[in-house]
Amino acid sequence: QVQLVEYGGGLVQAGGSLRLACAASGDTNGVWTYYWYRKAPGKQRDWVASISAGGITDYADAVKGRFTIFRDNVENIVYLQMNNLKPGDTAVYSCAARWGPYESWGQGTQVTVSS
Repeated sequence: QVQLVEYGGGLVQAGGSLRLACAASGDTNGVWTYYWYRKAPGKQRDWVASISAGGITDYADAVKGRFTIFRDNVENIVYLQMNNLKPGDTAVYSCAARWGPYESWGQGTQVTVSS
């Protein structure tokens, strides 16, 4: 089992930055890929970014060039650096981990971007 806890959400003005953190604990050695997703009110949950065990990253078009996913393998923390935030980035951001047929999710953290 892998437990995930997100940190770092908050309120920021458009154009500002936030860094989210996802602290992983438990049997993290077997995790294949970590993901960040977001869900805005009234919308479906969208994939934002992912990072594989080998460090390969991928991003949704909506955040490419503005968001960066990276990980601290010693502390087992996955970060999402969000720059040039827009009001459309307002959502609950959740991290997830997948290994084989299994997955684990954090509880989510609110990010609100004011115009």
